[in-house]
Amino acid sequence: MEEKKEILFVYNPIAGKGKVKAALAGILETFARAGYSVTARPTLEKGDAEKAALGMDTERYGLIAVAGGDGTLDEVVKGSMQREDGKTLTIGYMPAGSANDFAASHGMSQDLCEAAKVITEGRTECYDIGLFNDNSYFAYVAAFGNFTHISYDTPQNMKNVFGHAAYMMRALPELLQFSKIKSYHIKAVCDGEEFEDDYALGMITNSKSVGGFSGVLGNNVDMQDGLFELTLIRMPKGRLDVNVIIGKLLAGDLDKKYMDHIQASEITLHSEPAINFSLDGEFGGEFSDVKISVLKRKLMIRVPDVTDSDDADRKKEETSK
Repeated sequence: MEEKKEILFVYNPIAGKGKVKAALAGILETFARAGYSVTARPTLEKGDAEKAALGMDTERYGLIAVAGGDGTLDEVVKGSMQREDGKTLTIGYMPAGSANDFAASHGMSQDLCEAAKVITEGRTECYDIGLFNDNSYFAYVAAFGNFTHISYDTPQNMKNVFGHAAYMMRALPELLQFSKIKSYHIKAVCDGEEFEDDYALGMITNSKSVGGFSGVLGNNVDMQDGLFELTLIRMPKGRLDVNVIIGKLLAGDLDKKYMDHIQASEITLHSEPAINFSLDGEFGGEFSDVKISVLKRKLMIRVPDVTDSDDADRKKEETSK
């Protein structure tokens, strides 16, 4: 663990139906029992977590702990990567959002006190991160096209009441209106290989979970290999195609008839018309041309410390399946 025994703790008090507020005393006690002193800083408005990471005193604090949804984590990641001193922060994450894709991909507990224990007792791992148009960053997903606006358009009070189901409730009416699904003509260049077709939506990901669903993009995902996965969903020809595509995605079946799936370290996209992007669930802007570069192992995150025996048991279990 880091030598500095002081933590800057940034938390979103309204995330997950006020889940962080309810667990606040337990989180602070977990840090204290591990010998850490803590400076707690609630986020009061959008951008507060990013500012905290940008201005964190690395001479004083050994790491920055984050409790909230993936959007709060995304702000801290952006702040960490944009620091003027160039220092990369070690980040501890306690997931309290609606989907928690990042936490699901890294085996993090959604019990906030258990997640706090991982921060004090776990290990630091370095994961890949995405550079977007040379001026922004994302930790695990850049999504674009139809339906992707739902991640940032769904009201917080709706997410607080219904949790992950709130996204499904917002998506269903759009799925039922096939005539309103837009087609985008996209040319993608992935490490020199070209793909071009009419697509309805796409995702550039470094995650084992997307939209709260695990295994959607298959099992060949390594978050430290310097490669991201680009998945482009072809424009469906009718409502039946929509149902088939949803079924295949949920089953992790990357059928070439309905989608292109490519791994690459550098991806450029040209879209007609311009297309909206969602970065880690937050609005990222509208673009006709986009460049994504993978920054290999630039994101330092505290993760569960898996022992050799635990790893052996896991491998034995996987072999028996």
